[in-house]
Amino acid sequence: MNIAVCLKQVPDTSEVRINPKTNTLMREGIPSIINPYDVHALEEALTIRDRLGGRVTVLTMGPPQATDSLRKAISYGADHAILLTDRAFAGSDTLATSYILAGALGRLMDREPLDLIFCGKQAIDGDTAQVGPGIASRLGWPLLTYVTKIDGIDPTNQVFQVQRKIEVGREVVRCRLPALVTVVKEINEIRYAPLPDLIRAAHYPVEVWTNADLGLDASQLGLKGSPTWVNKISTPPMREKGEVLAGSDVAPAETARILADKLIPHIVVPNR
Repeated sequence: MNIAVCLKQVPDTSEVRINPKTNTLMREGIPSIINPYDVHALEEALTIRDRLGGRVTVLTMGPPQATDSLRKAISYGADHAILLTDRAFAGSDTLATSYILAGALGRLMDREPLDLIFCGKQAIDGDTAQVGPGIASRLGWPLLTYVTKIDGIDPTNQVFQVQRKIEVGREVVRCRLPALVTVVKEINEIRYAPLPDLIRAAHYPVEVWTNADLGLDASQLGLKGSPTWVNKISTPPMREKGEVLAGSDVAPAETARILADKLIPHIVVPNR
């Protein structure tokens, strides 16, 4: 099974700051991490590879420092890493990003066929959940979103069955490979990076592709290819601290009385 995993390097959300003049994230001096959902996507890809054999390739689009996230993926056990970086890619929204990633995956498939593409369900710095579906649409592949469990893979007959999270429960879906899958955190537990892979990652030569390698339409890249514009962004105001009405050692009836005493003064009785 040859599998590709799309990763994104994002700011650590505990350190996010916003530039009030440009309405953009201030990334300078802020620690970056692999998007947490993408780490679970990588874990699932590695689990399948370990069971069925094959190769896992990780890709990310970003500035040169995104190689740190790719080396982190190598330390977990990924076989190959590719960085997509070009000034022409800067400012890409989800439409342009999916175009660039689909182009890179197409080039990768010219080198070797892919059976699966994994993505996290969304990125924590955007929360749009649009890039994975956008890639699948551009490639013309089946799309399975919000996957919580992989029930089975039949490589011989190219059949793939998963469980996916929906509003009213879970849905079991079967489809033909190749397919693109977006996963939620509940799908697995992240492994620890083994020492040999940690050593390998420290010296791993990340492959770098620019648009000169991909040959994509410049009008669909970066700000030119991004119809989405951010008008304003701000941090939410701090909430007031809550109040603990009663401890766990207080009887339910007493807790109900305390709550009633708090609520009764605020009850408005309508005129009849």
